[in-house]
Amino acid sequence: MTDKLEWEGRAGRSWASEWRRTDRSFAALTERLLDAALDRPFVRALDIGCGAGEVSLALASRRSEAQVVGVDVSEELLAVARRRGEDAGNVAFELGDAGQWSRPGFAPDLLVSRHGVMFFPDPVAAFSHLAAISAPGADLVFSCFRPAAENAWASGLASLLPPGMGAPPPPGQPGPFAFADPALVGDILTRAGWRDPTFDAVDFPYVAGEGSDPVEDALSYFLVIGPAARASAQMEAAERADFVARLRAFLAERVESGRIAFAGAAWLVRARAPA
Repeated sequence: MTDKLEWEGRAGRSWASEWRRTDRSFAALTERLLDAALDRPFVRALDIGCGAGEVSLALASRRSEAQVVGVDVSEELLAVARRRGEDAGNVAFELGDAGQWSRPGFAPDLLVSRHGVMFFPDPVAAFSHLAAISAPGADLVFSCFRPAAENAWASGLASLLPPGMGAPPPPGQPGPFAFADPALVGDILTRAGWRDPTFDAVDFPYVAGEGSDPVEDALSYFLVIGPAARASAQMEAAERADFVARLRAFLAERVESGRIAFAGAAWLVRARAPA
């Protein structure tokens, strides 16, 4: 399970070091998320779990008249976001847990998140707080993974690991697939006061490797980010060497047109704050 303490520490450092390849892996999904977020006008936007800042910066660039605030619990990720946005005058990045964060005078009329909402330990309380600090009728737009079985990168990596090692927490527990069940998420949002939640299934290419050696590119990425990285770090040297060899072979079988792209499956979720 990746929880707040891990994002404040090891996970935050890993993702901060890999922000370029992480943005690449989500590129097609990010465009769908931005299209939905930009569908209506907004004055103040809150990016929940903003990470290295890609979504915040895109919103600020495309709506220069709006004010955008990105919030994350990882200082390492925020340091990257601030460097990337040092020339953007209408975006700010703040350290905090979005489920408790607030800024005097800042009532967002757009709340957006790319895979940043699945780690709340108490999601009803977190979304209730977000509804309370939002402008009346504010739009909520976020993405989250559908089940691991529908995400070939996750199911494929899990098949290479020893039983029980690296398995993601089930839906409902903080982790990458916590919001995989739309009925569960719809109930959370409704209980927290959000209206009319909708779920659109988005299939996208999860790009893991490309360039002159896509296999080594993907291998080095998966050994830093995600369940394979966590599991391999717990292995003895011989077991880890065997796992890396099997992972390399697994990736080599999936090179197409000079890159490795797995089937990615997400929900694009929309809801509205109380009027």
